[in-house]
Amino acid sequence: MMDGKLVNVRGKNLYVEVYGSEKNPPVLYLHGGPGESCFDFTYHQKNRLKDDLFVIAIDQRGVCRSEAIEEGEAFGLMDLVEDCEALRKYFNLEMWSLIGHSFGGYLSLLYAATYPDSIDRVIFECPTFDFELTSRFLLKKTAKVAKKYGQEELAERCLALTANPDKTIQQLTEEYMDLSDELGENRMEIYRYNNDNPTDYYSAYTDEEWEEFYDRSEIHYNILREEGKLFESLLPLLSKVKNPMMLMTSDHDAATCEKHIEAFEKDAENGTIYHFENCGHTPHYEDADHFKRIVVEYLKVKTVVK
Repeated sequence: MMDGKLVNVRGKNLYVEVYGSEKNPPVLYLHGGPGESCFDFTYHQKNRLKDDLFVIAIDQRGVCRSEAIEEGEAFGLMDLVEDCEALRKYFNLEMWSLIGHSFGGYLSLLYAATYPDSIDRVIFECPTFDFELTSRFLLKKTAKVAKKYGQEELAERCLALTANPDKTIQQLTEEYMDLSDELGENRMEIYRYNNDNPTDYYSAYTDEEWEEFYDRSEIHYNILREEGKLFESLLPLLSKVKNPMMLMTSDHDAATCEKHIEAFEKDAENGTIYHFENCGHTPHYEDADHFKRIVVEYLKVKTVVK
């Protein structure tokens, strides 16, 4: 099971990895997706962060190495927030900070708005706070990659969908997934810019195991889509959260569009923005040492409660 263990949280086994001393400032890592797993984050960051922070990383409820969600089992977006809060209590932490990547940023903002007294600081790594804005931004990036490889007709369909005002947010999101799949082996170029630090997914698990893990993740994602709450914009929450928050952006990210950045600049009372150059959607492995330095500098400062 690599470095993790299963922890029973609210009646469900969650896969949890822990690194560093409990004397260090605690931080919870929330992965993207929905359904992506914390594997790539801990693969690149566990040894970098463990001397300075007390790092807790999870596969969210029903995702990858966590226990599968069974047919007919009650599950929704707020279960992910309640799991985080229950896990904080499990570790007997008065408060902790959050690093939320992509959809994990959406989840982090929702958690901080729901339980502000449980949270010290929040780092949003290339997040989405609004699936409609992110889907339109991803479609533009898909069109750009398609043109690069001579798929002109695919690029035209992506741009037409981007400009279509009549699609629901769920339709935009799902049609983006279908269109981006047509890029085949070039699909990851939507997300990744720097290929110098690959994640070795097979150092710990076989093809068959990953297939099983992602079958669980697909169930998790499908239920969240059916529920529909994740398609609600969280941009209005930015003004309500008073905790210190850092928005990480990058040159080639396709999730956090300009409207996200403008809203954060305007509404995040204790917000700061850090920009990575020569990175795509995942600075935590595309520029791992730099990411570590920024995270440690930000999270080791104790927030003064007014």
